This record gives sequence, C-alpha cells and structure tokens, in this order.
Amino acid sequence: MDIKPIKTNADYRGILKEAEILMTAESNTPEGEKLDVLVTLVEAYERKHFPLDLPDPVEAIKFEMEQKDLTVKDLEPMIGKSNRVYEILNRKRFLTLKMIWKLHQELGIPAESLIKQPSQTRAT
Repeated sequence: MDIKPIKTNADYRGILKEAEILMTAESNTPEGEKLDVLVTLVEAYERKHFPLDLPDPVEAIKFEMEQKDLTVKDLEPMIGKSNRVYEILNRKRFLTLKMIWKLHQELGIPAESLIKQPSQTRAT
C-alpha cells in the first residue's frame, strides 16, 4: 500500500479518485483496508481545509423541529412554557444552560451549536 499525506489540492483530488474506485471494496480485504486509510486521510484534510460552520442555536432548534415534526408544545419540557419557547425562537431571549443541556439530551442537538454565539442580536 503506497499512501502519502495529502499536501496539495491535486493530492486531494487524486485520493478522492482513488477512493471512488475502491468504494465497492469488501471489508477486511487489502482494498477495503486501503479505502479505510484513504477515507481517514480525506476526512483529516477536509476538516482542516473545509471546516463546517455550526448553525446558530435558533437555527439548530428550528432544523430539529422540522426534521422531527415537532411543535412548540413539544419543546416545552426542554425550554419552558410556550411563551418562553416563542421568545427563544424569535431571538428575544437567550438559551439558559439548563435549556441547552435538555435540548442536547432530548433532541440530540450538538451542544457546540447550542452554545454558539447567536448570529443575530436579541431584540429589546
């Protein structure tokens, strides 16, 4: 197995082509093991050169609501009464640590998104 670090964009593109060829490789075969190594290299390169920005807290909550078909009423156990949920969703109030913990535990929203600085300032 002749594998080298990804140092340039050309290296990256070459590794992607090679990985694409190996996509149907069986696990626990030389080709499958090579694919595992290539994927690890690509993931490390992409993490460094193409970092993903996490959504702000409100957008993360709205996304989960949409994905899981949740209503404001469904969020009440995690945030509080419906008026409090609306204040959060309308950016009139910030999440508390307790809310963040409950949203993370109950909905699986990454804590990193929930503690991120909101993209818009709260209304007064």
